[in-house]
Amino acid sequence: MSDATNADAQAVDRATFVGGSDVAAILGVSPWRTPLDIWREKTRRTPRVEITEAQQKRFDRGHRLEPFVVDMLIDRLKDEGHTVELLCRNARYVDQQYPFMQCEIDFELMLDGTHTTGDAKTVHPFAAKQWGQEQTDEVPTYYGLQFMHGLGITGRSRCIVAALVGMDDLLVYWVERDEETIAAIRGRVSQFWNECVLADVEPDPIDFDDCYAMYQQSNGGRIEATSNIRDAVFELADVKHKLKILTDREDDLKYCIAEYMRPNAYLTAGGHDLATWKNQPFLWLDEKAFAKDFPELYARYRRTKQIRVLRLKIRS
Repeated sequence: MSDATNADAQAVDRATFVGGSDVAAILGVSPWRTPLDIWREKTRRTPRVEITEAQQKRFDRGHRLEPFVVDMLIDRLKDEGHTVELLCRNARYVDQQYPFMQCEIDFELMLDGTHTTGDAKTVHPFAAKQWGQEQTDEVPTYYGLQFMHGLGITGRSRCIVAALVGMDDLLVYWVERDEETIAAIRGRVSQFWNECVLADVEPDPIDFDDCYAMYQQSNGGRIEATSNIRDAVFELADVKHKLKILTDREDDLKYCIAEYMRPNAYLTAGGHDLATWKNQPFLWLDEKAFAKDFPELYARYRRTKQIRVLRLKIRS
């Protein structure tokens, strides 16, 4: 069992626990964050990537829509003949065995006599293809791990997921408790917490950005390539060569189309739009003019930063 509190009743310090949204990153399957990002958060280091104002607005907008999504779900379930009672919203649970494992459950229902956890997601139409057949458990893996983490802490047997695509297309999914998956999650999270967070040891990098964040300063040394690394260098050179060919071809095709369109804004075929070439506002800072008009201010805010660049010394 676990202890529950209302999420709004206390200030939440995310550095003190692993939450549901952290799990996919710790397991290396999050499209947004890596284990290193989570480690930096939990050890109160500077995050590798700051959340932009636009991203924060999108997160806040999704959170504000949660009650609307829950109401839509309850109405639909009742229309389908289910008995539904909303028990609570945004309850936070702390795992009794591992207090550093916590979760916040968007909502909980008494559904046909079964206490069921629930999660509300807002999905951009472009991202809808990542969700599978409705009424199954075919949710994106990074979300599925979050839901299973919650089931492991709360002890519930299933989670109902309400995914709102756009503003009016509600998809419903069911994630059933799986003991093997829960055990694997808890084992990996526990290992990460003890061996990385508490021990203050960086997790191994899983992508180039991680490597850059961990090793920004070179030591000037040399290291002999293994056969695998040597092959990787030659393959990278070949990939870069192919990308250049494709980029050059892209430029040729853009010129071909633009030269044909000339001042026209729309390119059509059989009455259907194929492409547009329209004007739009573009805001930019004229750095040279700024430096000329305000030299002291420009000098005060000018910064020099050391960056580490990976360059190949071979040609494909």
